[in-house]
Amino acid sequence: MSRRKSAKSVNKDSETLDVGKHYEVRRNDGSWHPAVVLHMRSSDTENLFEYYVHYEGCDRRLDQWVPRYRIKNSRFDSSEKKWEQKDMYKNNDLLHKSNKRTTRSQNRRHNEVNHVPMSNGKMDSITPAFEKEHEAITKIKYINKVQLGMYEIDTWYFSPFPEEYQKESKIWICEYCLKYCKLEKTFKYHMSQCIWRQPPGVEVYHYKGILSIWEVDSSQHKLYCQNLCLLAKLFIDHKTLFFDVEPFLFYVLCKIDKSGAHLVGYFSKEKDSPDCHNVSCILTMPPFQKQGYGKLLIAFSYELSKLEGLPAGPENPLSDLGKVSYRSYWSWTLLEILKNASGTLSLEDLSAMTSITQMDIISTLQSMNMTKYYKNQHVICVTPKMVEEVISSEQYKPPTYILDRSAIKWKPKIHNLRLDRLRIQDHNT
Repeated sequence: MSRRKSAKSVNKDSETLDVGKHYEVRRNDGSWHPAVVLHMRSSDTENLFEYYVHYEGCDRRLDQWVPRYRIKNSRFDSSEKKWEQKDMYKNNDLLHKSNKRTTRSQNRRHNEVNHVPMSNGKMDSITPAFEKEHEAITKIKYINKVQLGMYEIDTWYFSPFPEEYQKESKIWICEYCLKYCKLEKTFKYHMSQCIWRQPPGVEVYHYKGILSIWEVDSSQHKLYCQNLCLLAKLFIDHKTLFFDVEPFLFYVLCKIDKSGAHLVGYFSKEKDSPDCHNVSCILTMPPFQKQGYGKLLIAFSYELSKLEGLPAGPENPLSDLGKVSYRSYWSWTLLEILKNASGTLSLEDLSAMTSITQMDIISTLQSMNMTKYYKNQHVICVTPKMVEEVISSEQYKPPTYILDRSAIKWKPKIHNLRLDRLRIQDHNT
């Protein structure tokens, strides 16, 4: 018998709310915000209903199940549109504190830093339709928490775990082999029997006995990679999960101590990318975010591209956090070169030195006002003073972890087909 009672058998002490309607809901910080009720279910611990709500104007990672007492009885007039995105972000918007007119590059940088969602009007013609279909499929997030090692982590998004796990509010996952369990007692028994203490595959980076990166070939370790994708999808919205993981390699970053190698994050890449992408999906687990591990993974992906002798970049769309991390990495990498440069440098030179694509270099330099369009081409326009001003600003800080190239133990496995595609791409550029 299911642990949950059916909704019809629950005794209600207040008016039932309507799914699809707007109400004001008290958020975790105590503030009230307009939200739409997406679903309802009976509570595990109380003889009451709880409701799954989406806060208007907010990222879907904030969607959550809330008890009835956090929702006002009266419906919210959705026609008033009190939740416009511009109001959602104005408290954190430093640009509003100035009467100066902002440039497009400043607005773009602000939106990336503050995670302002892109409106449908700014997307291409295909993306809005894909977004609507994706949201319909993944609208309701049932798994609220996941126990991974010593961390109990709040989940952000839906992930297609098997159906019998979808009604569980919490699941337990082995941080070594990534087996998932519905019950804590099952998990504890598994941990007493599990002999894994590190990811499968080959260690391709080892730094001072504290950090390591493992290359996992999905054709050899399919179940581990599928479980990693299921876990990652709880924290990634826009990437579609494929159970056919065999075309991908996975690079798993771990912190090392005497008990084993603990999962910090990972990125995946296609074994043969038709568009020369060096990252398909990238994630730092929430307990380790904003500590420099994401940029370390990005730096490692570019070091592999350097060893392959190819410019490359991540697949789109990037998450809001991914955009911020990549822009920060690109900016720091390019500024480190420009501050020590003598003579002239072309976009081709920078791409060859960094393996960053020319398109990503152009967009990064444009955000810092360091390029001009001259005679039908982009040219670098920068002075030592400009570079010094940007480097000395608070927005640009060196990475917490500088990748040690001597600690990489990896040789390129590149196919002639990919080289041919790259030559065609460079010729067209």
